Amino acid sequence: MPIPDPCPGLVIRYAFLWSHEAEKGQVEGRKDRPAVIVIAQERRDDGAVIVTVAPMTHKAADASRAVPVPPKVKRHLGLDDDASYIVLDELNRFVWPGPDLRPLSRNKPGLFTYGILPHDLFRQVRDAAADLLRSRSSTRLDRDT
Repeated sequence: MPIPDPCPGLVIRYAFLWSHEAEKGQVEGRKDRPAVIVIAQERRDDGAVIVTVAPMTHKAADASRAVPVPPKVKRHLGLDDDASYIVLDELNRFVWPGPDLRPLSRNKPGLFTYGILPHDLFRQVRDAAADLLRSRSSTRLDRDT
């Protein structure tokens, strides 16, 4: 299965690099996790698409900096039943598809996406992420751009 075109709202499996990991000199995230494409746009002369992703985590997060993922959406994406949050104050930016895009499992080596967020949930994620970026209350790590 080919790597899909990136589109906002698409949930991918990605080796997300947290800012505290980068500060310690790490260049790759310790854990592959679901991440939501918040922005996908052509930014370079060669036509490469630069994407910005927000990580999904089980750790409870500050409600002003994260969006909870409803259980129905988690089931739709094929994720576990534990509570999850899309963290919006930590973002990674990279050239699509990049070396940190990961297959969902060894049994499905050509499958890199869980699915797409419902429109209303994605709009909530996009708007909150934009607010945090505008107020400079978010960390965006540029990786491989």
